[in-house]
Amino acid sequence: MSDNPPVKHRALITASAMLAMLMQTLDSTIANVALPFMQGSMSASRDEVTWVLTSYVIAAAIMTAPVGWLAVRFGRKKLFIGCIAGFTLTSMLCGAAQTLEQLVAFRLLQGMCGAALAPLSQATMLDIYPFSRRAQAMAIFSMGITMGPIMGPTLGGYLTDLYSWRWVFYVNLPFGILAAVGLAIFMPDVPAKPELRFSWYGFSMLALGAGSLQMMLDRGQELDWFTSREIWIEAVTAALAFYLFLVHMFTADKPFLSVALFKDRNFASGMIMVFCISSVMMSTAALLAPYLQNLAGYPVYTAGIAMSPRGFGMIGSMFLASRLGMRVDQRKIMAVGLLVLGGAMYEMSTWTPDVTQTEMMLSLVVQGFAIGLVFNPMSVMAYTTLSPVLRGEGTAMQSLARNIGAAIGISITSATLTRSIQTTHADIAAGITPFDRALQAGDYAGRVLDPLTRHGAALLDEMINHQAQIIAFSNDFRMMTLTVVPPMLLLFLMRRHQRA
Repeated sequence: MSDNPPVKHRALITASAMLAMLMQTLDSTIANVALPFMQGSMSASRDEVTWVLTSYVIAAAIMTAPVGWLAVRFGRKKLFIGCIAGFTLTSMLCGAAQTLEQLVAFRLLQGMCGAALAPLSQATMLDIYPFSRRAQAMAIFSMGITMGPIMGPTLGGYLTDLYSWRWVFYVNLPFGILAAVGLAIFMPDVPAKPELRFSWYGFSMLALGAGSLQMMLDRGQELDWFTSREIWIEAVTAALAFYLFLVHMFTADKPFLSVALFKDRNFASGMIMVFCISSVMMSTAALLAPYLQNLAGYPVYTAGIAMSPRGFGMIGSMFLASRLGMRVDQRKIMAVGLLVLGGAMYEMSTWTPDVTQTEMMLSLVVQGFAIGLVFNPMSVMAYTTLSPVLRGEGTAMQSLARNIGAAIGISITSATLTRSIQTTHADIAAGITPFDRALQAGDYAGRVLDPLTRHGAALLDEMINHQAQIIAFSNDFRMMTLTVVPPMLLLFLMRRHQRA
């Protein structure tokens, strides 16, 4: 919309759109602290319960791409309200799920409905605010994005501790009702264009490839990777689907994605950076909940509070980066952010379960601060040289890269954690025998930990498993430190942002 026609009830439309945005971002982190409780309730293993996170993220990733076409084809208002209603309904179904299979299926549906909430909220804000106030609109939008990760762990911990893990899904009901009613009453309607065509072949190949890759990563550890026929089928399907998608993109008259997107060095580099940073951000959140509760012995509510400082660090650095970007090369800001992020991840790899709460929260604040220093300048750099015609398609692709990066990151860290626990347990146990002098001592410890007795063997196994988990978590955090290397190299490919 132009600057001339005023929009009625702009504040109420903004509040309704931000409620929808908050509901979606809240749900990406609120379930993290409740994972150990879901695991016990569903009798699931550690890697199986992470499907609750990855199924949501990969479904959102797949359905992000066609949002622009769906909004024009069916009308933005109808799609927006329909997605809010679907998201709220599937949230209720997630809370009522009785098995892990039901929970994962409902989370898939929830992710499909939630995929459109972020881009539609942003598009609505850009439409109702004149150009002179769009900086203010985007500041409000960014606040909605960052408030979800801040509130999610704390609110999830509180609801799980006071009621049960099911309430982390039931809490979406009031948000959904208020957002849908507000948009239905106050949001202006835009005519739909039913004649618009869509490349279903390209979308199907992309969805099949992403889904098969995610299934392979989720199931690989459980099925011993490529010794399983299922893993081979999923790997071949993913490779073939991605190949056909690329062929379609380069040869079709009207492909699902424009090739010009990937010819732009800044945008292509920005997509890879979004992928890497999102994988670190979501993987860390998924690992921290079981670490704090199972190893450090934190109550679920305290664990939720301890995980929230990262969001405050992100808010502070985003404001700082927006100011510095007027005077400093954006690439230098990103370089500082990546170096600080690598240092924060390495610091986390040195944690033990007796780490102080102050030290832990300081590390998370620094991590959030570093992520904000990377994300804000990257959003500017990615669209500096991109044609305005491709910006709508570009925002959808960045959301796709963010969601797929998060899903793959969670799957890889979960698989490596499980494998590392097993191998470390075996290594430690190999050095403990009945001939160990410490176990042959006649004192109380020697009698209690006697491996020749059933009780002593069980206690020893529990102690070994505890130490193996500590080492495995440390290995995962150290592995994530290496994730900052590809973005650092990409900085040399990006062209400098020309400020007005």
